[in-house]
Amino acid sequence: MTREQRLHREADPRVSRSLGLAAVCAVCLVVVALVVVAGRVQQVRLAYQLDSLRAERTRVETLIGQFEVQMATLRSPRRLEAQARQIGLTVPAPQQVMNAREFVAGSGGLAAAQAARIEAQVR
Repeated sequence: MTREQRLHREADPRVSRSLGLAAVCAVCLVVVALVVVAGRVQQVRLAYQLDSLRAERTRVETLIGQFEVQMATLRSPRRLEAQARQIGLTVPAPQQVMNAREFVAGSGGLAAAQAARIEAQVR
């Protein structure tokens, strides 16, 4: 053997197939792990958003309660009477009050004429 001989080793197809399968499994595990982490991140983000919306709802409910109290105060008959007196309004005398029978349905006047017109159109 005067010539230098090199050993040549042939690749075993089973080894390359095993390495390929291991690489595919590793990629699948990484993808699954990333999906799980992304789901958890989304869950945490939604939890923070839910807490924020609950706080906003509580704030709005408090404001609504305050506005309801303010509306009741502003509509109070005592308050309205006091403001009317401040601008010079008084309770009308009995001779100042007149019933507007023409606007009451069924008693005559404009309301009765209008009812008669509607009844004539129906027939």
